[in-house]
Amino acid sequence: MDYQLYNGQCCMNSKGCCKKHDNKLNTYDWLSDLPESQQATDYVEVQFKNTRKGYYLNSNNLELEKGDVVAVESTPGHDIGTVTLTGKLVLLQMKKHRIRPDAEIKRVYRKAKQADIEKFEEAKAKEHETMIRSRKIAEGLGLQMKIGDVEYQGDGNKAIFYYIADERVDFRQLIKDLAEAFRVRIEMKQIGARQEAGRIGGIGPCGRELCCSGWMCNFISVSTGAARIQDISLNPQKLAGQCAKLKCCLNYEVDAYMEAKRKFPSFEIPLETKDATYYHFKTDVFKNQMQYSTDKHIVANLVTISPERAYDVITMNKKGQRPQFLHTDEGETKPKKEYQDILDESVTRFDTSIKKKKKHRDRGNQEPQVFTHQPKVLKKKNNESE
Repeated sequence: MDYQLYNGQCCMNSKGCCKKHDNKLNTYDWLSDLPESQQATDYVEVQFKNTRKGYYLNSNNLELEKGDVVAVESTPGHDIGTVTLTGKLVLLQMKKHRIRPDAEIKRVYRKAKQADIEKFEEAKAKEHETMIRSRKIAEGLGLQMKIGDVEYQGDGNKAIFYYIADERVDFRQLIKDLAEAFRVRIEMKQIGARQEAGRIGGIGPCGRELCCSGWMCNFISVSTGAARIQDISLNPQKLAGQCAKLKCCLNYEVDAYMEAKRKFPSFEIPLETKDATYYHFKTDVFKNQMQYSTDKHIVANLVTISPERAYDVITMNKKGQRPQFLHTDEGETKPKKEYQDILDESVTRFDTSIKKKKKHRDRGNQEPQVFTHQPKVLKKKNNESE
């Protein structure tokens, strides 16, 4: 009988992608339907808690598929994880992570048994309590560090402590105290602020789940140059994310902006006319417009033109010619397009009813009027007698 772990991971089916697309480390096996691809290698990819993955050798020729819970070799003892990838794609992932096939790779022992699952669940239940207690021990030693997470090995003989620190920390005494307190082998791993935010999770200013906790695995350096290219205000409070670092989403549209700005002339080239010299002030990529000012530092005589017109003026300046006006030679701007209602309905069609309602409300403040009722006299028909 096969067992599956539900320790924050999605429930995976045997092939392809997972049924629930909530695992950011899930890899779609687009070669799962090819038998020759599954038999191309004996290496498998195994995922553990959080973002930790490893590559192991299936030396016992077990029939492993995506989603199987296995016991793998560790130091010391064994660990419990979930198979996330098999077949030829494992070799590509190993090449991506610069793992050579001829290197010493640990083995897969067996598929997890019921006893292995129970022991793993017991170890996992102690992780939160261990983290709180380890924080108090580190605080007692006066160490400038924060322990963000604790991960127990599948057999409970080892614990990995993930911490964040701004400076180098001497935690030799901390390791001794932790080993004495928990009676397990201690391993310390330092992570960055972005990795910690990805582990904890949260909601970004856009109202959605943080990208680092939802789907992002690899962190790319972000600079303020990305904000300048997109003409974003260099406000540190708005550019910083939950981790107090620059937002990762600043890199999402940089390439599109750089590609769009290739259509625009250089911002350093001034435009000369018979009246004055214009300097670049602002560029609107979406409207395909450029704004020029007669002063480098302040807004003066601001003129909006298209990049094609800017190229024409630059070409004329290189030939020694100066146009009379910057926008057009005739001194007239292009007429603006008038917006029309595609529904052909007036947006003020309900104003009359609103006015009527207001009149009824105003009548409520007036004095009540007295109406007299006079009964109507019915006329008799001609054929009836009086």
